[in-house]
Amino acid sequence: MTHITPADLSILLVEPSDTQQKIIVGKLAKEGINQVVTAKSITEAFDMIERHPPDLVASAMYFDDGTALDLLKKIKSNEKLAEIAFMLVTSEYKRQNLEEFKQSGVVALLPKPFTPEHLGSAINTTIDLLSPDEMELDYFDVHEIRVLLVDDSKLARNHIRRVLNNLGLQKVTEAEDGKQAIAILEDQMFDLVVTDYNMPEVDGRELTKHIREESQQSHIPVLMVTSESKDTHLANIEQDGVNALCDKPFEPKFVKQLLFQLLEH
Repeated sequence: MTHITPADLSILLVEPSDTQQKIIVGKLAKEGINQVVTAKSITEAFDMIERHPPDLVASAMYFDDGTALDLLKKIKSNEKLAEIAFMLVTSEYKRQNLEEFKQSGVVALLPKPFTPEHLGSAINTTIDLLSPDEMELDYFDVHEIRVLLVDDSKLARNHIRRVLNNLGLQKVTEAEDGKQAIAILEDQMFDLVVTDYNMPEVDGRELTKHIREESQQSHIPVLMVTSESKDTHLANIEQDGVNALCDKPFEPKFVKQLLFQLLEH
């Protein structure tokens, strides 16, 4: 495997403020990243992305011609550009304003002002996403592990599938919600379920209860992915049979550690 370093990364920084641009470019340089180009608007950024796709788009939240979510959706809906990593750099803290980004497969949410530790972690997550790093397991052939991936967001499924594929898990079956997952579980056997928490009709908690209490595959490990893992109403969720909780964004390094614990215990 060719190891990517921060110096190898090409970044498009989308930021309307000249001052903020200079600050962020300076902080990236301290991380060894010098391949940085800048844009001040959604329109300018997308034109640049189409001409020269970067490894990572780091975007502020608000612009005169739209928001970072508009840019993210344009990128993800373009088949040639959908694999580009996207990072949000924002002083926004309200969860409802960040929720859609978490559901859309961003690699990181970087707060303003951010510390070198915040930036380093986000850059490492990007590198992990761009560098396939197959797990080596004692008890499983990683290529033969059968995963059921359940999430009502197609963008989130695409991102999670990419992370799983990079770790060597190639046999991934997708379900759009818990109800569809239950139907699939009746017909197919799996070694691991990766499920979102918030879903219509049958959510992740109800799906897990079904697996534990009514399924023929009651002992299958369940990894729940949620943007609400710090909420008190999730405090008792492990009692319903969830083996591990993973926050969104779905970070390759953390996911790899969790999967080792689930599959090698």
